[in-house]
Amino acid sequence: MIDKLKNLTKTKSFHICMIMVIIVVILFIVGMLILRYSVEGETNMPFNLSKIAIISTQEGIDDGQTNTRWSFDVHQSNDIYLYIDKNDAYDKTEIIKSVRVDNFQIEASHVENIKLYKPDAKEENAIFQYNDEDVIQSLEYTGDVESDLKNLKIANQGGILAFRCSNNYVTKYQSDEEEINHSELLKKAGVAEEDLKVNLAFQLTIALESDKEYQAKVRTELPTENVIEEGSTSTEITDLKDVVFKRTHN
Repeated sequence: MIDKLKNLTKTKSFHICMIMVIIVVILFIVGMLILRYSVEGETNMPFNLSKIAIISTQEGIDDGQTNTRWSFDVHQSNDIYLYIDKNDAYDKTEIIKSVRVDNFQIEASHVENIKLYKPDAKEENAIFQYNDEDVIQSLEYTGDVESDLKNLKIANQGGILAFRCSNNYVTKYQSDEEEINHSELLKKAGVAEEDLKVNLAFQLTIALESDKEYQAKVRTELPTENVIEEGSTSTEITDLKDVVFKRTHN
C-alpha cells in the first residue's frame, strides 16, 4: 500500500492535481480578503471621520413684494459639519494635504430647488449665505496649520469642514402681522415633512502629503427631526460603520 502511494505521488497527474488544489486555495484566500476589504475597508487609517453634525433651520428671505407687510421666500437649510480626527493608534506621522467632497447625489421631491453652498468668505456674522457665488458642485479644503471654515482650510492633523444643503423656495409666506417669528414660517405655511425630505450622498476623499488617498461614500437624510415644529434642530451622527474608506492611491 505504501509503495502504491509513493508511486502515485510520483505521477504527473498527481502533481497537476496538487498544483490545482494549491491554486484553488490561494484564489479562495485572496477572494475572502477582497470580500472582507470591500465590507470593512481600511481598518487603520491615519485619519478618521469621527462625527457628522447637522443643523437644520428655516429662514424667510424678503422677496421684495410690497402688497403685504411681510412677504418671504421660505428656505429650509441644513448645515453639515464633518469632523476629521487623527487616529492615535496609527504608528506613523501623516499630514493632511486636502479633503474633498464631491460626486453629490440628491433625491428630493423638488430636486431642482436643492442648492449646495460653501461657507461665505465675506460675511462676518454668519458662516453661510444664499449667494449664487457660493453655490458649489464640489468642495475642497486644503491642509494648513489651523482650520479655517471661511477660507476652506483644514488643520493638517485633523479638523472640521462644512457645507450647506439648502431646500430653497419651499414655500412663500405673506402676512400683515406686526411681528414675524422666522422659526414658525414652515408651520404657518402648512408645509408637510414629506415636502422637505432629502436623501443626500457624496464622496469624501482624504488626501495626504505622503501621496496616500482614502475615499468613502457618505449618505445622510435631511432635515433633522421636528424642524417644522421647533424651527431649528440638530443632531450628531457618530455611528459611522456604514462609511467604508478604501485606499485609492499608493
